[in-house]
Amino acid sequence: MDVVAYPDSAVIEFVNSNLVPLRIAADDPELGRGFKVKWTPTLLILEADGCEQYRTLGFYPPKDLIPSLLLGMGKAFFNRPDRHAACDCFRRIIDEFSDNSLAPEAIYLNGVSNYIESHDVDNLIGIYDRLVTDYPDSPWVTRADPYRLLK
Repeated sequence: MDVVAYPDSAVIEFVNSNLVPLRIAADDPELGRGFKVKWTPTLLILEADGCEQYRTLGFYPPKDLIPSLLLGMGKAFFNRPDRHAACDCFRRIIDEFSDNSLAPEAIYLNGVSNYIESHDVDNLIGIYDRLVTDYPDSPWVTRADPYRLLK
């Protein structure tokens, strides 16, 4: 990742603006073992207390790294729960990275977040409708399938 993804100016700006990056060696006897890092690159989104919220394993090219980090940030906000901030992350994936493989998951999580806040079933129906229309081959269609029954 040092050769391709990390030197990318968009990745640098995103990481520096949104995260507190920390690099540890996978074989670090304390942190590598403590976070169960078995392969590199492993990227973790952690809370301030060190609680893991999201993990990726393996190389991401620059065009895929930012949506992956946004998804991790969104999931961390979702778990807090800060649904507004979570939706901001999910919508950014949907709007700016719609061709990315993570976009269907962002649509699902955005709709669920909106439903939790509003209790409006149209948010759940919208998940299914959007996924069937825009990402019919995504496994997220199967996860959203029960929402079609709400019509």
